[in-house]
Amino acid sequence: MELNPHDIAEAKKGDRIAFGKLYESVAKDLYKLALYILGNKEDAEDAVSETFIEAFNGIKNLRNDSSFKPWIMRILSIRCKRKIGNYIKNKSTVDISECLNISAKDNSEEKVILWEAIGKLTFEEREFVLLSVLYNYTIKEIAEIKDLPQGTVSSKIHRTMKKLQKMLS
Repeated sequence: MELNPHDIAEAKKGDRIAFGKLYESVAKDLYKLALYILGNKEDAEDAVSETFIEAFNGIKNLRNDSSFKPWIMRILSIRCKRKIGNYIKNKSTVDISECLNISAKDNSEEKVILWEAIGKLTFEEREFVLLSVLYNYTIKEIAEIKDLPQGTVSSKIHRTMKKLQKMLS
């Protein structure tokens, strides 16, 4: 769904209805990304909810209206990093490898192998793979989301894809 520039402008003025429309436009993508990163439905829902609260409270500070989607994805990315950090802190109560192996229910052996390999990547590597391959974000958009130079993003994606390819061969 395409974002309406008018809705962004109105949401920046505090219009809840306009922000609701923006929410509807990006909610599915945010949830899917959070679920793939966190591997846990409840945590993904929490991360998305927290993201929207933070985005609603901070949208008035959005400098470039056309950057709404990368901006909100960046907020989600930070939320997911925090949750992963909490997984690691509470490792005695949460098995992170179990959280990442979300496709084990899938009957396709190739998908299971792929998800196991993705689960072995670092958080940042998984995020680059998901943003570039699953969501087809450009290097420029990923650079905005991650607040990194485009060259850095390009090389990290390249190295991560090589690493993933090596794991799968």
